[in-house]
Amino acid sequence: MEQQSMPQTPFTRRNMLQSAACGFGYLAFAGLAHEAAAAERAGGGAGYESPLAPRMPHFAPKAKRVIFMFMDGGPSHMETFDYKPKLNKDDGKKYRGNKLYGSTRKFKRWGESGLWVSDMYPHLASKHADDLCVIRSMQTDTGSHPQAVPFWHTGSFQFVRPSIGSWVLYGLGTENQDLPGFITINPPKILGGARNYGSAFLPACYQGTRIGWMNRSVKNASIDNLASKHMSGKLQREQIDLVQSMNRGLLQRQGRDAQIEGAINSLELGSRMKQTAPEVMDLNDEDPRTLEMYGVGQGRSDNFGRQCLMARRFVESGVRFVQMSHTNWDQHRNLSKALDRNGKETDKPIAGLLTDLKRRGLLEETLVIWGGEFGRKPEIQNGDGRGHNPSGFSIWMAGGGVKPGMAYGQTDEYGDKAVENKVHLHDLHATVLHLLGLDHKNLTYRHAGRDFRLTDVHGHVVHDILA
Repeated sequence: MEQQSMPQTPFTRRNMLQSAACGFGYLAFAGLAHEAAAAERAGGGAGYESPLAPRMPHFAPKAKRVIFMFMDGGPSHMETFDYKPKLNKDDGKKYRGNKLYGSTRKFKRWGESGLWVSDMYPHLASKHADDLCVIRSMQTDTGSHPQAVPFWHTGSFQFVRPSIGSWVLYGLGTENQDLPGFITINPPKILGGARNYGSAFLPACYQGTRIGWMNRSVKNASIDNLASKHMSGKLQREQIDLVQSMNRGLLQRQGRDAQIEGAINSLELGSRMKQTAPEVMDLNDEDPRTLEMYGVGQGRSDNFGRQCLMARRFVESGVRFVQMSHTNWDQHRNLSKALDRNGKETDKPIAGLLTDLKRRGLLEETLVIWGGEFGRKPEIQNGDGRGHNPSGFSIWMAGGGVKPGMAYGQTDEYGDKAVENKVHLHDLHATVLHLLGLDHKNLTYRHAGRDFRLTDVHGHVVHDILA
């Protein structure tokens, strides 16, 4: 592990203070993963810094917030954003003891940029091809879902490490002290589970706040433990007041104490969120045309459309990092039929999200990311499917300081391996942090006697894709 000296790492000087302020964990009635968010309002006194107060980045950022759309299972790049005419021409030919499988989708060039996109994303391609920055040369370290998924989210599959959203929140704080700074919508319950949005050794206030679970409708999902199931709101408020009076009495007797201040403010944040969070999550006040644009109430697109619209409402309200998930991309068979379903479920919502962000002036400072844990192989499997491919796959980004209408890197003529301008997952993580104004080498946290970071000892910023 590469060592960083304490004076070179401004964030490490806050470790002890932030750990203390966040250290009360899941307190009664709050039940949240962001305990000390309103600590500056506690009257903590001069010198006390809330662990979630907005902080200056290392340098001027291009993006202020992130929306990350995780496509669970590993989308096939040969059917989405990486056109391979040679693969189509050699369909059925022997390759490494198996047969090549030509793309099941039709591709065409879209927009002024002429970006190749398949017919499974007609809304996205026709409206936003010139906004996308597609990386076609992604690589990761493993082709196993249980390892690749947490690797995507945390930068490690060997050890439990903080998620990328937690690192961003730790580095920048959040802009709305009445909402979590990091929200995950419908995350996978397995394949890493809470690790994918956890804070690991970072203080607990930096982990993501979960809404719903993957494979379930988000329509009636809520943030857990905002209200007691066993007492009325009035009685709950009285009990919180009683606890707070004891906390303040203890603070008065002991003097300045970050742990007590953090406990006081976590309870108040939970109380404020009972009103604020449900209001942001309630889509009923949206214009019917906006709901239609996202595909809400339109069959297959309803669930992911709700996630996308909720994500826009959260970032508009000051949430720093929003992650949402879509599943069933692990297509070892029934590839064509499964991709038809995936396109109907995600195409219109994603196009609607980008359109909405643009018209509200948010896209320029919001980094939108689409991608899965790896890609698929060019050979046929089980008659009409593809196997896992960590050696070459595609993701895309939009807004937030990346070059629009661009395709970066290449896989070989069959889409098997990245061969030009290779981008490792560590490089992607370093680039995302860079766009947010954070140096991935200096965003560290002192733990177990050494400084840790999201990219471990790896990662290079991909400057060629920066606007």
